Amino acid sequence: MCEPLGEPTSRRTMLSAMAASAAAVVAVPLLAAEPVAAATTTGSAPSGTGLSVTLLGTNGGPPPLATRYGISSALTVNGRTYVVDFGRGAVTQYLRAGLSMPALAGIFLTHLHADHVVDYYAFPLLSAGASGTQGFQSAIQVYGPGPAGVASTVAGAPGPVPGTVAMTKLAGQAYAASPTFFMTEHAGIDPATLLDVHDVLPPSDIGASATNSAPIMAPFTVMENDDMKVTAVLVPHGAVFPAYAYRFDTDHGSVVFSGDTSPTPNIITLAADADVLVHEALYPAGLARLGLPQTLIDHILSTHTDVAELGRIAAESNVGTLVATHLGPGQQSVVSDATWRRLLRDSARRFGFGGSIVLGADLLHVPVRKRGPRRY
Repeated sequence: MCEPLGEPTSRRTMLSAMAASAAAVVAVPLLAAEPVAAATTTGSAPSGTGLSVTLLGTNGGPPPLATRYGISSALTVNGRTYVVDFGRGAVTQYLRAGLSMPALAGIFLTHLHADHVVDYYAFPLLSAGASGTQGFQSAIQVYGPGPAGVASTVAGAPGPVPGTVAMTKLAGQAYAASPTFFMTEHAGIDPATLLDVHDVLPPSDIGASATNSAPIMAPFTVMENDDMKVTAVLVPHGAVFPAYAYRFDTDHGSVVFSGDTSPTPNIITLAADADVLVHEALYPAGLARLGLPQTLIDHILSTHTDVAELGRIAAESNVGTLVATHLGPGQQSVVSDATWRRLLRDSARRFGFGGSIVLGADLLHVPVRKRGPRRY
C-alpha cells in the first residue's frame, strides 16, 4: 500500500525546494492497525532511510492496562530515532519494535504527567555503561517543558514544581544507589552523563502562564539539526503548564504529535499541511462505562479531545494522514477497535476529511511520505 520513499538529500536543500514540490498523496480507507513483528534482538530501526512513525504504546491515562502499553511514539528518520513521551513499558516496546539504543538521537516530552514520563529515566538508567548495541553511543538530547512557576503541593517537596531539567536531576539523585554501586565495581557510568537536557520555554511575548496556559500563538523553533527542524505550540491541558504539541519537518515529510490537549486553534496552525498528524482521541460514552465519578468524567472531557472532533481538526489542518492514539478509554472490552474505526470514519465524513485515517495500536509502524508544499 505504501510507495517507497525517495533518496534522501540535505534537509535544508529539501525545505528550500518544498514550494516546487508537487508530490501527491492517495487517500485510502481507514487502515486496520496491524502491529509490526516483535523483534527478538536489538537491530536497526524500522526505516534505515526515509521517515516513519512507530507507536510504542497507545493507552490514554495513567491506569495500567494488560492490553495496551503507555503512550509513547518513535519517529525514525535517516536511521536515527527520536522518541516522543515515555509511558509505561516504553523501554520494552522500543526494543520490541526493532529499535536500538545506539540509534536513539533525541527525546521529547510533551508534558510531565506520569503516564507520559514514567519510563523516561529508565532509558539512561538501564543503559548506563552498556556497550555495543545495548547502550548509547553519545549523550542524548532531551527537550521537555520548563518549570510551571507554581508551588508543589506534594508533601515534603521543596520549592516550585520542577521542569524537565530539574526533574531529570532529581531522578538521578533518587536512583543514585545503583550507578554508585556499579561504578564502584567499574561496571557502569553515571546515567546523567547520557542526557543533555533542555527546558523548553514558550516565547516570552505571548503572555503564557499557569493561568493562561495556551494563548493563540505561532509555532516557535525548539531545535534544528541535519535530520529535522522541530517546532512547537502550547496546548491546553487543564492545570498542566507548559504542555506542548511538536512538529517534525524533515526532507522526507512532516509529522505532528498533539500531546494531550483539548481542541485548540494552535494545533491546526502547527499541523497545517503536515503529512501525518498523530492526535489523541477520547470517546466520552466510553468513560461512562468505566463507572467513573461524574466529576472526573467532566474533568477528562474538558482536558482532552473528543474523537468526534478529529475529522474537523484533520480537515482544517489539511493533513495527509490522521493517526489516532492515546485512546481513552483504552480497554478494548469497553470500546472495541471496530467502534473506534466507526467513530473515526463518521468524524471524517462529517467534516469532509478525505485523507487517510489510522487507528493506533501498540507497535503499529506507519511509513511517512511527503505530499507537497505547505500553504504558508
